[in-house]
Amino acid sequence: MRVLCLVALAAGSLFGQAASNGVSSEWDIRQMLANLQTRAKQLAPVLEQLKPADWTKRGAAPQYVDQVSTAKNELNYLLASAQTFAKDPEKLDASLDTLFRMQAMNSTLRSVIEGTRKYQNAALANLMQSITDENDHNRDRLTQYVLDLATEKEHELKIMDAEAQRCRASVVSQKPPGKR
Repeated sequence: MRVLCLVALAAGSLFGQAASNGVSSEWDIRQMLANLQTRAKQLAPVLEQLKPADWTKRGAAPQYVDQVSTAKNELNYLLASAQTFAKDPEKLDASLDTLFRMQAMNSTLRSVIEGTRKYQNAALANLMQSITDENDHNRDRLTQYVLDLATEKEHELKIMDAEAQRCRASVVSQKPPGKR
């Protein structure tokens, strides 16, 4: 009986995956992550050109030095996270980590871009902005994928819970074997 419950549980999980056509395929997600990484890597040489220490001599807040350093670190974290996520696109925690790291980097970059525009070079700021804008489509796809994946995982858990409850009820309702 327990084997039957386990088979039913596994079948329910597979049914949940097949019924949910809203989640992108692993191949699509790996392609999106490759595009995201390619665009993000384009930021590294641009960030290296920034001279926030010189900005402070022109009246910029000293916090820009930390923000540029943070942006470089966040870029590295994003690239590492996306690489880990690409290895197993079905992992919800890896997808969330990549999404949150991308959002954190973009948030920091907004300030860095404005500082660059004001204190160093408007063309360099525009270049950073265009690279960030080119990655917006990947960010939007990643956001949708995370939502779809979370919905799918929640659906799978409901099916597993229902099957576990059914199996538990089946086992409890059986008469215990008689003593010999």
